[in-house]
Amino acid sequence: MTTVPAIVAPSVEAPLEPGTVTRRAVGPKDVRIAIAWAGICHSDIHTVRGDWGPQTYPLTVGHEIAGTVAEVGAEVTKHAVGDRVGVGCMVNSCRECDACRAGLEQYCEKGNIQTYGGTDLDGTITQGGYSTEIVVDEDFVLRVPESIPYEKVAPLLCAGITTYSPLRHWNVGPGTRVAVVGLGGLGHMAVKIAHALGAEVTVLSRTLSKREDGLAMGASHYYATSDPATFTELKGSFDVILNTISQSLDTNAFLKLLALDGTFITVAASPEPIEIVEFTLQNNRRSIAASTIGGIAETQEMLDFCAEHGIAPEVEIIGAEQINEAWARVLASDVRFRFVIDAATFG
Repeated sequence: MTTVPAIVAPSVEAPLEPGTVTRRAVGPKDVRIAIAWAGICHSDIHTVRGDWGPQTYPLTVGHEIAGTVAEVGAEVTKHAVGDRVGVGCMVNSCRECDACRAGLEQYCEKGNIQTYGGTDLDGTITQGGYSTEIVVDEDFVLRVPESIPYEKVAPLLCAGITTYSPLRHWNVGPGTRVAVVGLGGLGHMAVKIAHALGAEVTVLSRTLSKREDGLAMGASHYYATSDPATFTELKGSFDVILNTISQSLDTNAFLKLLALDGTFITVAASPEPIEIVEFTLQNNRRSIAASTIGGIAETQEMLDFCAEHGIAPEVEIIGAEQINEAWARVLASDVRFRFVIDAATFG
């Protein structure tokens, strides 16, 4: 076992601080990764603050990880020392259930092992990517195409796959009218990917403050949801609405924007229950659905798709000393559009 520098949350309310995490020795199927870049996800904050349940502290979060292979186990065949690789939101699963056998490890019937805050096979609590190194089973390590700028890779392992997976599952492509709710860390990736898939993309944002950004990313239209006229003008306009914001919405108002057989898909975690008027669903045979990240094979597909189409997130690079400030800015929606931490500053 090895102790490496990290940024840790000492408790549910305390600021993050420098510390260490312990990494297991490299096993036969393991890959040791020297982390270069770690993305900040809103989920990191939710987890540390206990919004999704109690945690074990100290805790190191971070599930958007890009780095270089530093060591491989004797039986590793998928990766070699020096390879550029990534790790996303999970680091293992049961491998045996129907979901895992279908390549849908994110829906593992026994529960996949999360990159941080999960219970690992040895009973320890997993620690995430706000650190200088991580050891992961080779099957949960992704190959990173060289054409994706290294410093922009990390957010693709969460924000990228979280939006790519539902767009692919609901067959978004040429002729599909897609509305993306919110132009933040998730939303801006949804716009870029939906546009590359050939869809006609509209952004529905609270204000028009990011309109020029949205249009530059591939949106054809941009509307303010704070304007009641938006919901009148766009009634019945979309085949797919992808909700990327975690704030509570008037879901019924958005459902009325769906065309016949349209689907409202949420990839965000709202703090409040969703209230639905059944007649709103029945009218136009609308559906409401949800999605979470993607399996390992689909995540690799997403990375290759982004490389092929020149897609990368818009990022702001920070050092470890700026993480607490960055978290405050995430909560204030003051980031365009994803923070990435230079892991060289961890210690």
